[in-house]
Amino acid sequence: MRESLLEISGITFHNGNPETIYAIQDEDGRVYHFRPGDDKPAYTHFNKQGDYEDVAILNNNVIVLKSNGVFYSFPLANVKQEEQTDVNEIKDLLPKGEYEGLYADGDKLYVLCKDCGGKKSGKIDGGYVFTAKGDSLTQSGTFGITMQKLTRKNGKEDQFKPSALAKNPLTGDWYILSANNNMLVITDGQFNAKATYDLPASKFLQPEGIAFDKQGNLYISNEGDELENGNILKFAYKSSAKK
Repeated sequence: MRESLLEISGITFHNGNPETIYAIQDEDGRVYHFRPGDDKPAYTHFNKQGDYEDVAILNNNVIVLKSNGVFYSFPLANVKQEEQTDVNEIKDLLPKGEYEGLYADGDKLYVLCKDCGGKKSGKIDGGYVFTAKGDSLTQSGTFGITMQKLTRKNGKEDQFKPSALAKNPLTGDWYILSANNNMLVITDGQFNAKATYDLPASKFLQPEGIAFDKQGNLYISNEGDELENGNILKFAYKSSAKK
């Protein structure tokens, strides 16, 4: 990534199309859009500086999540404008907490808590589900990430701080990142953990963003630092079916 995306904090695709990556970084109020390999990513400015954590595309609207639970939305059709003039700021839909993950699935919007005070009965902080109708969002559910068996195995329950989520379009499983301890958690469709993987710091400096394309290929974005650039790593889908 270029220096402008050193602190890349979230990525997404439109309808799983990998030809254009949409990305957010956690300081400037900009949404970047670019083809893989572009020398200079284009961007649109939607708001002043702030702590922006993730981006999703829902009903042809770009939605950006701020860490305090505030949403910013504007039409995807306007993404090539240098300055957005039709931005909807949506407040007071989420309780006080720290939020880092956002994922759009059909007319549903999943918002992931990094720290919302959970961890009861084997459930780790989960999040909230919203249903979109036009330009409005209505809370339609909650979810918790169940890791009862796995935390006894790896002893990392207190370190698990979810930072991004995405659904595998081919399996329906959820993939959840925890940048705090470089972990990837895979759950079923009901957020019951099936497996955990340690992400080596040599390749995953600070994994903050995750997305799938429509072919089931996995993309993980990493923030950079003073020595290394931010990046997006692609992992090609391989079917486990026996021939």
